[in-house]
Amino acid sequence: MKSKMKKRKISVFEEFNLLLLGGFCLLVLLPFLHVVSLSFSSPESSFAQIRFIPEKFTLQNYVQVFKNKYIYSGFANSIFRTVVGTFLSVLATVCAAYPLSKTYFPHKTFWTLFIVFTMFFSAGLIPTYLWNKQLGLMDNKLVLILPGLISAYNVVIARNFFMGIPESLEESAKIDGANDILIFFQIVAPISKAIIATLALWIAVGHWNAWFDSTLYIRDAGDQVLQVVMRRIVLEGQIAAMELDDPNLASAANPETIKAATIMVTTLPILCVYPFVQKHFVKGVVVGSVKG
Repeated sequence: MKSKMKKRKISVFEEFNLLLLGGFCLLVLLPFLHVVSLSFSSPESSFAQIRFIPEKFTLQNYVQVFKNKYIYSGFANSIFRTVVGTFLSVLATVCAAYPLSKTYFPHKTFWTLFIVFTMFFSAGLIPTYLWNKQLGLMDNKLVLILPGLISAYNVVIARNFFMGIPESLEESAKIDGANDILIFFQIVAPISKAIIATLALWIAVGHWNAWFDSTLYIRDAGDQVLQVVMRRIVLEGQIAAMELDDPNLASAANPETIKAATIMVTTLPILCVYPFVQKHFVKGVVVGSVKG
């Protein structure tokens, strides 16, 4: 006898949730589509109303954006900061969190509370600036990475994740003669891809979007990150900041379309990274947040 599969009816509560979440998705998606449309619109297009399809399609806005010499140096500096900063931050975070997850670590509770304490209290901007200056990090790209190398919140999340790994795995490896470093990098790290990918995504997005520390510690325009270049164009709204080689193009350009094209140029790279770590993201956050 063939069993008849009954379709589960969707409740009114679930329908309401779907409509509500769909509305939130539209609130996020529609402004993004408007910026995309604006970035491909010709300077003489009418911007009196929101558009999702360019009135007059053109690539001239992107051509003018990429004529700015600081766009290329900004891309290089942002990529350097994001790649190197993310790698070093993830490495330092997991190396700090792993010992704190062990019951035999001396004074584990004290050091955990000591790290958590820094989440609520900090020295402030002026002492931090003077400290970085004393360390000789002014006008040095490492100033964008080293001061914020480890986040207390990330350490706690990673610690909670490592606490869920069975100790029997490490005990069996120790019987075979493996030391703690070998156990961590060859056994613990491979089965911790979820939390590592989650931390990498958080840190990479933070580095890519950061701009304030660059304006504070870096004075050479060629060493500024991409977000500073974008900020100069978007907030000031000056075509002169683009330093175009062709004055005729500058006079024919529209500041709004240039801003939109610049936003797209700086936003798309980090959007392309998310699909590769999305499958680990939810698992890493959930598992890393439930342990005490």
